Amino acid sequence: MAEKHRQRIVIAMSGGVDSSVAAALLKEEGHEVIGISMQVWDYANFTAAEGEKFDTCCSLDDIHDARRVAEQIGIPFYVVNFEEEFRRLVIDDFVDEYFRGRTPNPCVRCNQRVKFELLLHKARELGADFLATGHYARRVRGEDGLYHLLRGLDPAKDQSYFLFTLTQDQLARTLFPLGEMTKEQVRRLAAERGLRVAEKGESQEICFVPDDDYVRFLEEERGAGLMAGEIVDREGNVLGRHGGTYRYTVGQRRGLGVAHPTPLYVVGVDAERRQVIVGPAEELLATGLTATGVTWVVHPQGQTVDASCKIRYRHQPVPCTVAVLADGRAEVRFRQPEKSVTPGQAVVFYRDDEVLGGGWIEGRL
Repeated sequence: MAEKHRQRIVIAMSGGVDSSVAAALLKEEGHEVIGISMQVWDYANFTAAEGEKFDTCCSLDDIHDARRVAEQIGIPFYVVNFEEEFRRLVIDDFVDEYFRGRTPNPCVRCNQRVKFELLLHKARELGADFLATGHYARRVRGEDGLYHLLRGLDPAKDQSYFLFTLTQDQLARTLFPLGEMTKEQVRRLAAERGLRVAEKGESQEICFVPDDDYVRFLEEERGAGLMAGEIVDREGNVLGRHGGTYRYTVGQRRGLGVAHPTPLYVVGVDAERRQVIVGPAEELLATGLTATGVTWVVHPQGQTVDASCKIRYRHQPVPCTVAVLADGRAEVRFRQPEKSVTPGQAVVFYRDDEVLGGGWIEGRL
């Protein structure tokens, strides 16, 4: 961390090992550290089988864990209730996107709209110099005076994909204490300090769908039986019927219920016509994509950018050329065709370890 003198730092504490270690390290460096957990979702609304427990993020158990760690390391701790905002900015967007025939990424939306807007604002209200998080990502200030966002040092845990929306103003007020560490190192640091969360398991990706059954969640939100329609091929031939377009995403093979001599995959979802479009594996290939809502951590020079891109979190970056268009749009061309370009997912642009920016996949080319 470049800032060596004592700072007031708000640490976003999820109750997991990562943010707990980040808080402990900042305190040991002599900073005035304030722990804050966000209450974003009321798990009392979720009906689970008796005795069933879930590894979730931001649950009441997590908040209790965060509070205990804060007490252990000797920092003040607060809980902010963002349930209403989280519902409006993340959950409603998640549901709406599925019913538009898209596959959303709520973790990016949460970071963008809740953590680095609402929580950062709350940190500023508390007089904090920085908001710190347990993300595996790195922030450096270049010779150009600008802040640059880099991948976390641990490739297995790198979370820079979820942070592409960060602005220069936000990066100037953000710290990632774990960016230079591996998960193994973090767990060892937690154990050495006797933190109660040292062996705590990983949380699931979608905190408000604790049983990982997103179809059930969507149907509880909007009702079952909506968006039912036909399964068709590219020529419009009807091959079967489905129970709702929101049940399908590009690249899916299982659960189609269609008898066919060759394996079929979902190659598109047309929510307006309530159609799920299927085809053979080769129809999943695309030469590129169009993106909207494109933002840049450091705005590129010129209208064409040579980069690599990830079209989903677990995707290995592939070489591409990005044509920067007006109104936050971009056209991306892959060097080699890629499978399963999925509308609603984030496309994130990299140059080596640096995150250049990203946007939301609108369609394939």
